[in-house]
Amino acid sequence: MVLLGLSVLAACSTPRGAALQSEVLRGQKDENAEFQVVEVTRDTVSQVAHWPPTGWPGSYLWLPNSSGANSPLIASGDKISLVIWDPQNNSLIATQGERSVALPNLTVSPEGTLFVPYVGDVAVRGKTPSQVRQEIEAALAPTVPSAQVQLTVEVGRLNSVDIVTGVGRAGPYPLMDRNTTILSLIAQAGGIATNLRNPLVRLIRDGKTYEIRAESLFSEGSKNVLMKGGDKVFVEEDRRYFTAMGATGREELIYFDREEVSAMEALSLVGGLVDTRADPKGILILRNYTAKSLRTDDSGPQKTQVVFTIDLTSAAGLFAARSFKINPKDTILVTESPMVAASSIMGLFGSVFGLRRQLNGD
Repeated sequence: MVLLGLSVLAACSTPRGAALQSEVLRGQKDENAEFQVVEVTRDTVSQVAHWPPTGWPGSYLWLPNSSGANSPLIASGDKISLVIWDPQNNSLIATQGERSVALPNLTVSPEGTLFVPYVGDVAVRGKTPSQVRQEIEAALAPTVPSAQVQLTVEVGRLNSVDIVTGVGRAGPYPLMDRNTTILSLIAQAGGIATNLRNPLVRLIRDGKTYEIRAESLFSEGSKNVLMKGGDKVFVEEDRRYFTAMGATGREELIYFDREEVSAMEALSLVGGLVDTRADPKGILILRNYTAKSLRTDDSGPQKTQVVFTIDLTSAAGLFAARSFKINPKDTILVTESPMVAASSIMGLFGSVFGLRRQLNGD
């Protein structure tokens, strides 16, 4: 019966929910090991902070700010209405008894010109209404020396901005002047939706994409850039995440809820360690680097796969964990305590020998 019990014990695997640290790091000292192990200490935290970023570019690219004029720039597709006043009694442009002629809804061509009767094509794109008015008056001078021009502009599609997602009222918004900023645009659209987690503002301009955290946009005046016709604005949740596994309160993808997350904050976000299972000496952070990030000195990793180890049982380890930054797409693995495995084995022994006593009638 004892042999039977031992054979049953040998056939059973230890009931664990996570690997032991020794299992994960087995072979780390082998010359051909595929991964590098870095203990998280005060010194290594400072070194790793200067290693190439992983999971994202490492910072958000945003536009420099600039100042504009109070008047809009005319763009292709705009509608321009003209009223030309001629004070002469026998006007060459107005009908008998009239002193003015109205030319409504003239469309700026794709080439940026406007056809004006009595003048011809006038280049207007990129100019202010005041500039265009003066140019038309000058062009009319040989024919109508005292002509005065009244000009109004209806902003066309090419001189508007689309705000697509993440606000109260998405849609196209015309740029009424060149001082329209991205914050005033978001305000016109009803503000950022309150249910978005750590929102990002994304701007697409001339085929390029720029991003900034909404918090930074609100707090730094220099980031409040001017809008340009054709811009597209998206407000979306921060998509950066890390993965939690092992003896933690949650095993899932955890999205960043702020710009930076330390290892200690990450453990809090995953619900902490499971007291009855976790090994506080065996907190592992798995990270992948690209081949071009490899270095032979301490300025970068030596292998593309790096395992950072954290010991939370010492003050030095705790402070290091508060300073160590989690990168997007990292995996945090809280390993199983060896004591849990030992207790499980002892429990199996007790079960087997209890079974033997029952079979023997003891």
